[in-house]
Amino acid sequence: MSSSTSQMASLAVLVFLVVCATLASGAASVRVGLTRIHSDPDITAPEFVRDALRRDMHRQQSRSLFGRELAESDGTTVSARTRKDLPNGGEYLMTLSIGTPPLSYPAIADTGSDLIWTQCAPCSGDQCFAQPAPLYNPASSTTFGVLPCNSSLSMCAGVLAGKAPPPGCACMYNQTYGTGWTAGVQGSETFTFGSAAADQARVPGIAFGCSNASSSDWNGSAGLVGLGRGSLSLVSQLGAGRFSYCLTPFQDTNSTSTLLLGPSAALNGTGVRSTPFVASPAKAPMSTYYYLNLTGISLGAKALSISPDAFSLKADGTGGLIIDSGTTITSLVNAAYQQVRAAVQSLVTLPAIDGSDSTGLDLCYALPTPTSAPPAMPSMTLHFDGADMVLPADSYMISGSGVWCLAMRNQTDGAMSTFGNYQQQNMHILYDVRNEMLSFAPAKCSTL
Repeated sequence: MSSSTSQMASLAVLVFLVVCATLASGAASVRVGLTRIHSDPDITAPEFVRDALRRDMHRQQSRSLFGRELAESDGTTVSARTRKDLPNGGEYLMTLSIGTPPLSYPAIADTGSDLIWTQCAPCSGDQCFAQPAPLYNPASSTTFGVLPCNSSLSMCAGVLAGKAPPPGCACMYNQTYGTGWTAGVQGSETFTFGSAAADQARVPGIAFGCSNASSSDWNGSAGLVGLGRGSLSLVSQLGAGRFSYCLTPFQDTNSTSTLLLGPSAALNGTGVRSTPFVASPAKAPMSTYYYLNLTGISLGAKALSISPDAFSLKADGTGGLIIDSGTTITSLVNAAYQQVRAAVQSLVTLPAIDGSDSTGLDLCYALPTPTSAPPAMPSMTLHFDGADMVLPADSYMISGSGVWCLAMRNQTDGAMSTFGNYQQQNMHILYDVRNEMLSFAPAKCSTL
């Protein structure tokens, strides 16, 4: 889920209130299973793309503002299942368990934000959205505690400005994303990762948002897990050092994959390529993003006429390109997008159609019949600093119901570009946070 730098004033808003409350207060790495479930069969591919793109564009307008060391020496790996968001989202969901006894819930896996949160009881009526799992109830867990207001992970610590908090205080927050909002109290809980007993790891003291009111824009999930670079993210709280995932294809109706956090997150083989992260600005929310240095794009053997600094992160914090698991469609700064668009146009002889209403995408073509296979297209190569990422046509074009479109959009307002999850499908990706490096290799993610 990404944000527009030029719209920084409307980025995810966090409101903190230090209040009194009487609510009840690692040494492992984490393996999280990822499972993709296909979109609602009643929703066509163009409708799916349109709705995913709508959510992406909202995210560009609003972005989340934002540990403890998890020792890697024990070699433990924690796991949680993930699946595609239903019925019309473009996110991948991970499943984890919270509390004692543990209650399983699905949450959006998002490398572009930090806060971990889930809906909590009491929460009823129009204050909550419908979710597939029972509501977590802190009163039913023996390991729940209110996060102290002066904790280093408390959103209210800055409001206190070093002053002693009132006795029994709790940090009440209201966080607004481009796709919705959530409000509640910060708590501390034991999280359980892994479905099989032999593969489970329990990690106590995870700071999270216990949401008692939310909008209805989180279809298919019960919350969100931030995997960004800030202190509140799951990655930072676990002190994992590195994590990896392999996102299964959008057109695959029944596939699974895995998110790994810790020592088991590794890439080996001859096809692995690596590129360094660009240092993130210190100011929130940009500080949470994983920036990459994209220096050019080729379509087939043709290098496109894109300035090498088109994706540069500017000194004032504008521009740049981030990799984001919570955004579906890749957005490119307009000068680069127009080059990609023109290159695709030069290779396609099908009749162009206006796909803005049906898909929300700018460049679409009509296939001969609704069941016709798209014509062959060359691969697209993203030239990162020191590493080329090759995308097959299925990872930059999308088809369905007789419509075939370029699955990218332009970014015209000076905001940063975003490398979305549609372009990450069937790519094994490793975030080596400790060594500031992103590695990747093409893979059949459904077999991992």
